[in-house]
Amino acid sequence: MKTDVTVPIRDGNARAFVFTPDAGDGPWPVILFYMDGPAIRPALFEMGERMAQAGYYVLLPDMFWRLGPYPPIDLAAAFGSPEGRKVFRETYFSSTDPTRAMADTAMFLDWLADQPQAKPGSRGVTGYCMGGGFALRAAAAFPDSFAAAASFHPSNLATDEPDSPHLEAAQIKARVLVAGGDKDTSFDEAQKDRLAAALAQAGIEAQVSIWPGCRHGWVPTDMPIHNPEGAERHWRELMALFDGALK
Repeated sequence: MKTDVTVPIRDGNARAFVFTPDAGDGPWPVILFYMDGPAIRPALFEMGERMAQAGYYVLLPDMFWRLGPYPPIDLAAAFGSPEGRKVFRETYFSSTDPTRAMADTAMFLDWLADQPQAKPGSRGVTGYCMGGGFALRAAAAFPDSFAAAASFHPSNLATDEPDSPHLEAAQIKARVLVAGGDKDTSFDEAQKDRLAAALAQAGIEAQVSIWPGCRHGWVPTDMPIHNPEGAERHWRELMALFDGALK
């Protein structure tokens, strides 16, 4: 079941969506679900519903909430040309960044603590594309809040930048699952190896891998490069991670 909610943030109110199992009253273990770059849309609602029906209380926040209401995004127009991508970056991506996303996350966690159907002390986080980086950052920024963290088709998790997420690996306490695609230059073998080494050095239980035949954005069903086999593998491994850590 999907419910539209509003989460108070210091500089406004973030729209978000809660998904709960159809049966029972909870409380259920919590999944914080960070969206991908193409923003809120039915394909993400499908994913939230599937997580919920596996026995979870799922919060999907709109990370572009500072823009106010916006129409459904035309994927072909937004990402089908250099000009479209430029406009999308300048309009949508400019409304958030890692610093603002983690400030928002603190408020999401406070809000979740007040929800009677959300089980205290049993939380996981997952993210896709842009949200994949947010998920790993959240596990480091709020180490006592998350027992499991997953990141799928992420970008730039282990770069030479001074704020690269892999540099915060020592702060993480969660079990970690990261999966990139072998046809995705935004998270290549070099980044995979660097991230895996950082997590191993920190003593984190982690699986970091590159999946063959998958391209950036392969999980949501509405993406042009959706890979059904890879998406189902994602579901198996994601739910195994959460079931093992949260239930």
